[in-house]
Amino acid sequence: MRTGVISAGLAFLCWGLFPLYFHAISDVSPLQILIHRVLWSLLFLTIILTVRHQWKWLSELRRAPRVMASFAVSSVLLSGNWLLYIWAVNNGHVIDASLGYFINPLVNVMLGYLVLKERLRKGQWAAIGIAALGVLWLTWQAGHMPWIALALAASFGGYGLMRKTAKLGALEGLSFETMVLFPFALAYLVWLTLHDQNSFITTTSNTTRWLLVASGPITAIPLLLFASGARKIPLSVLGLLQYIGPTIQLSLGIFMFHEAFTAARLVGFALIWGALALYASEGLLMGRRKAPQLQPVAETAR
Repeated sequence: MRTGVISAGLAFLCWGLFPLYFHAISDVSPLQILIHRVLWSLLFLTIILTVRHQWKWLSELRRAPRVMASFAVSSVLLSGNWLLYIWAVNNGHVIDASLGYFINPLVNVMLGYLVLKERLRKGQWAAIGIAALGVLWLTWQAGHMPWIALALAASFGGYGLMRKTAKLGALEGLSFETMVLFPFALAYLVWLTLHDQNSFITTTSNTTRWLLVASGPITAIPLLLFASGARKIPLSVLGLLQYIGPTIQLSLGIFMFHEAFTAARLVGFALIWGALALYASEGLLMGRRKAPQLQPVAETAR
């Protein structure tokens, strides 16, 4: 339990600190950062799979065209999410990005209802309603929809839905997704090089080059920590830990990048935080109610 909490907590800590990394290479265009993230992630993951002799899944995957197709879709959603997040961070929208990941759990609930036909409890409906009020307030206050937050939440929610229904682990799934994206990333990198626009070559900063190379482990390591921790702790604990990331991002946006966070904007965030508090507490309460029902089964098993 302790190891699982530490592993998952470190994963969310890393994701929360991502704005610092992307801000450090803000002189590179978001699209170029994305293709380097794909290329170096694939290299890093290939090394891990080779060391662990973990390639059997790839031959089995070739005989499952539907699974391959689902991962093709998930790779598009993932790359779109990555690109928008990088653009948001490097264009002064860290707070908007954090809002997207605050909203994401409730988007997951709605996708489960709409796509997987899961039944929602009254508390979950109430949480979604309060969050919707928060989004409407932010829309009215800003004069436009918080499209960055909604697009990040929707793309990552869709990605999570695709991964939920696909039969591959975290390491294998990310590896195959980067394999799908690799030809496009490599082709674009070659085009940039031929037109003398490859920032990896044209930059005068060796620090920038090393940071681009580091995008591989920076992408993969938190995911591996998350996968390790998720197997060892209850889903309710994991659900609470996931707010570490957006909370850190919000703090960075306010205190380090000095983005505007007015009292009116705080009202919208407060509504969404209230919705999340309701959602989390309702989930914990239902989990406790079900626990006594499972006790006789556990004792019978002994």
